[in-house]
Amino acid sequence: MSEQEYRWLLPSAMGGPEPHARPGRTPAPAGQGAARPRRTLRDWVVDLLMFLIAAAIGLAAVEDASELGDSRLVLVFDQVLGALACCALWLRRRWPTAVALALTVLSVAVPAASGAMGIALFGVTVHRPFKVAGPLSAAGIAVGVLQALVRPDPAVSFRVAVVVTLVFTLLIFGWGMFVRARRQLVLSLRERTVRAETEAALRAEQAQRLAREAIAREMHDVLAHRLTLLSVHAGALEFRPDAPPAEVARAAGVIRDSAHEALQDLREIIGVLRSPGAADDDRPQPTLATLDALVAESREAGAKVTLDNRIADPDAVPAAVGRTVYRIAQEALTNARKHAPGAEVAVTVTGRAGDGVTVTVHNPAPDGDVPRVPGSGQGLIGLTERAQLAGGRLDHGLEPDGGFRITAWLPWAP
Repeated sequence: MSEQEYRWLLPSAMGGPEPHARPGRTPAPAGQGAARPRRTLRDWVVDLLMFLIAAAIGLAAVEDASELGDSRLVLVFDQVLGALACCALWLRRRWPTAVALALTVLSVAVPAASGAMGIALFGVTVHRPFKVAGPLSAAGIAVGVLQALVRPDPAVSFRVAVVVTLVFTLLIFGWGMFVRARRQLVLSLRERTVRAETEAALRAEQAQRLAREAIAREMHDVLAHRLTLLSVHAGALEFRPDAPPAEVARAAGVIRDSAHEALQDLREIIGVLRSPGAADDDRPQPTLATLDALVAESREAGAKVTLDNRIADPDAVPAAVGRTVYRIAQEALTNARKHAPGAEVAVTVTGRAGDGVTVTVHNPAPDGDVPRVPGSGQGLIGLTERAQLAGGRLDHGLEPDGGFRITAWLPWAP
C-alpha cells in the first residue's frame, strides 16, 4: 500500500504531501512533466488553519519569553525565526521530512517554532512509515530536553519541562499513528470491496458464459436432430429424382413435418432466451420415458432403429439422468442418419439404482457410397461434456468392421 494511496483515500486534516492524481485537483500544465498539481480550496483552508495555530503557539512562546526578561534582541530573534518556521509549513506538502527535520533543529533555540515543529511531526507520522516518523519523534523529545537546558523557564522545573515535552511529543506521535492505521484499515476495506465487486462481476460473467454454452448445447441437440432429417431426405430426393411418387410424397411429408417441429423447437429456445426462469420451468423436458417416442420418430423418417430398454421403470430414473440419456441417443441417431444412412442402429439402455445407467448406440458400416453431409464435430464434444457434467463418462469411436459405437455411463444414486 503506497503512501499516495493513503493520502488520496483520506486526506489528513493536518495536511501533508498530496498525490498527483487526487480528484478535484487542477492538473499541471502540459509540458511540465512531474510538476505538482495546484492546491484546492480545501488545501488552502487547511494550510491557513495550521499556519494560524502555529503562529498562535509561537506568539504565546514569545510572550512568555518577554515576561521572563529576555533581551529585546533575543525577542526579535525569536519572532523572526518563529515567523519563518510558521511560513515553512506551507512547504510541508512537498518536502514533509525535510521541513520537519529543519523545524526540529530550529526548535532547540527558538521556542516560538515549537508549534510549527509539532504540526510538521504529525504530518510526517501520518504520511511516512515508522522508520522515518519514529526517529523524528525521538529527535523532537531530545529537542525538548535541550530547549529546557538552552532556554530554561524559571517558572518550570527541568523535570516538569521534560515530562511536558515527552507527553506532548508522544501524544502527537500516537495520534498520527492512529490516523495512519485508520487510513490503512479504510483502504484495506475499500480494496476488499473492489475485489469483491470484481469477483462478483467475474462470477456473473462466468454464469452468463455457462448459460450461453448450455443454450448452445440445447440448440444443437434439439435442432440438429430435426435439420438432419431435412438434409437426409432432401439429399435422397436430389440423388433419386426418378423415385416413385409415393416415396417422394413421403419424403416431402417428413421434410415438412421436420421443418415444422424445428420451428417449434426454435420458438421454445427463443422463449428460454427471453425469459430463462419461467420458460425453462414451463417447457417440458425429455426423459428416459420419452425415448420410445424418439425412436418411433426416427422410424417414421425411414431409419432402421431397434431399442432395447432393460430398465423396468423408466420413470424411476432421475430426470436429469434420463434427459442426458435422451440427448445422447438423439445425437447418436442424428449422426447415424448423416454418416450411415440405411444402416440399422441399435440403442441399448441398461442399469439400476446404485449401479448407474449405461446407454450404447451402435451402427454398422454403411453400404455403398454415402452422400456427404456437412458436420462440425461439435455434437460428440457436447455429449462428452454433458456426460461429464452429469458425473459420468462417454466413449466413442470406430469399430473394426467400420461401424461406430457410442457408450456412456451415468450415475444413478440408490
